Amino acid sequence: MNKSTTETSIDTKVLDDILKAIDSEYTAIACYELLASQAPNEEKKKRILEIRNDEMRHYETFWYLYYSLTDKEPNPKVTKQCANNYKTGVIDAFIDEQETVDFYHKISRSTDNPIIKNAFIQASADEQNHAVWYLYFLNQL
Repeated sequence: MNKSTTETSIDTKVLDDILKAIDSEYTAIACYELLASQAPNEEKKKRILEIRNDEMRHYETFWYLYYSLTDKEPNPKVTKQCANNYKTGVIDAFIDEQETVDFYHKISRSTDNPIIKNAFIQASADEQNHAVWYLYFLNQL
């Protein structure tokens, strides 16, 4: 297998992963808006909306990355149903944030593109911080 073929297959996988990340962030934005409305107090609502703002920033970053690499606009979709109550929503959010950390680390390790690598390393750090907040909320249930 020559180098250009290998690079093309890696690029395709990274592009697929960026699309998956876009959908994940799009879903988190929707679910965290709902979760904030279910929060038991203003402090938790404010923190969840701050987390949602981070997810919006990630979404925009990944959207721009995908568009700049393909010259195509991604068509994001919600990939799972949001929880219908606060407790389930916090549990789901904690699990999702932890899984996202691992996924973003995998993406960052799978590319030599420094822009993609840095975007996913930065987003991963944010996601880990979000997971800690959701764990804090879980401990208060």
